Amino acid sequence: MRKFSSYGPIVNTSEYYAPREELIEKAYINLVGENPAEGGHYFTVWAPRQTGKTWLMQQTLHRLKKDPRFHTLKINLEILKRKKKVGDIIKIIAGEIGEGLGKTFKSIDEENKFQGIFKKEVLDKPLILILDEFDAIAEEGINTIVSAFRNIYIRRRDEMDKTTEQKTYLLHGVALIGVRSVLGIENQKGSPFNVQRSVRVANLTFEEVEGMFKWYEKESGQAVEKQVIDALYDEMRGQPGLTCWFGELLTETYNPDPKKPISMFNFNEAYSAATHILPNNNIMNLISKVNKPPYDEIVIEFFKTGEKIEFNFDKPDVNYLYMNGVIDLEKADDGKYYLRFSCPFVQKRIFNYFSDRFFNYLGPLIHPFDAMEDAVDKENLYIPNIIKRYQAYLTKNQGVFFKDVPRRKDDLRIYEAIYHFNIFRYLYDLLKSREVEVVPHFPTGNGKIDLILEYKGKIYALELKSFKDMYAHEKGIEQAAEYGRQMGLQEVACIVFVEVTPAEAKQLEKVVDKNGVKVTVLPVGIL
Repeated sequence: MRKFSSYGPIVNTSEYYAPREELIEKAYINLVGENPAEGGHYFTVWAPRQTGKTWLMQQTLHRLKKDPRFHTLKINLEILKRKKKVGDIIKIIAGEIGEGLGKTFKSIDEENKFQGIFKKEVLDKPLILILDEFDAIAEEGINTIVSAFRNIYIRRRDEMDKTTEQKTYLLHGVALIGVRSVLGIENQKGSPFNVQRSVRVANLTFEEVEGMFKWYEKESGQAVEKQVIDALYDEMRGQPGLTCWFGELLTETYNPDPKKPISMFNFNEAYSAATHILPNNNIMNLISKVNKPPYDEIVIEFFKTGEKIEFNFDKPDVNYLYMNGVIDLEKADDGKYYLRFSCPFVQKRIFNYFSDRFFNYLGPLIHPFDAMEDAVDKENLYIPNIIKRYQAYLTKNQGVFFKDVPRRKDDLRIYEAIYHFNIFRYLYDLLKSREVEVVPHFPTGNGKIDLILEYKGKIYALELKSFKDMYAHEKGIEQAAEYGRQMGLQEVACIVFVEVTPAEAKQLEKVVDKNGVKVTVLPVGIL
């Protein structure tokens, strides 16, 4: 029976996969060309890691190898990631091409010589070349190789009166696979490869995710509840590597009784483990991208709960985070594109990372003689009295625990997300011994964060806000009520961080009813 796998390219004969026939067809047509006699295209295949780029081009390669009109080669360049000299890079790539064609290319160590191996005097028929992990090589090497491809492409276009076999160069089509679009965005000198198209490998659709699990049901005889598939897609947004990883967890590791349907109990078990104790190379790679300047402060800014941030691919920092799978974009009703985290699971893992990074030790949370009898009893939580303790803790420790945290460069104020990391860790550490589960929740994928407290079978929702002005404040209360309605709750707490003293902040404290939902507004002064 097949298995779910996220460890390298999918093996079609033994692992579950989405056929992605339209995407394979698009890559094939790009390489062969709409009119093969005129030549194919030179293009990039780009997407964040673990999205199936290599698998896609493997399927395309298998199809191309059946076409006798072309030589087709696929070469993995990851072995070149430690090579710095352009001559060495060119020599190794030329050698790999020669080996694939049954030829020996010697002393190919500069651009003109590299171009020469693609001439019709050297090749006996047109060549289609697929270079995987292309962006693993040094930038100067990228620039030299793509400059050669550009010159070849233009020369072939100059010879449009000839068939592809008659042209000076027989490099019919090129696909460069990588996490960057190889457009020179990180190259200060500009891109030498401005002739290529691109194929983006998008995430799996819901139908593709559902299709794999239906396939599993048919082979295994074990049902998978629809709610599980819905939750998996909502959390992973179809990210192939994470989706297949969870497929493995659900069908193997956290599947104790294959005779019973895979339920939300199994999903919650797997999700909790994946969030807290299980390593995953995809997530570890994402963390490595956001834990250093300038990207750490940029991502922290993304967590702000106020206005959405417009997405702009031309901004190098946004481009970097997008191409590495940290963020994505969404189109709003106003027609503009806004930034969002790539999926809620990634957002939660990054949130947990920063919470631990800045507040791995919080010191004494309450007075040692405080029994918290007015905050937690045998059946209920009393959120206002818990937040009262947090305000006292914040007032007492702000000068110590917030001394070295990131601040906005324009006004040197602490990023509002820092307070969200702090209150999460405070509540988590304060209440975990009392069997209260504190879970960050990201309902939109943007900066908006809520905290869900679960205790004795009851759910307490805390929506976090940052005060901007009274108009936005009142709108925020309405949003909190709507959020409570969506969760089927009769009451919700709205925690508002205000850049005033605690005494001044208290003016905002109130309890209001919004269409049947009780909203308790609890301000927290942060000056």
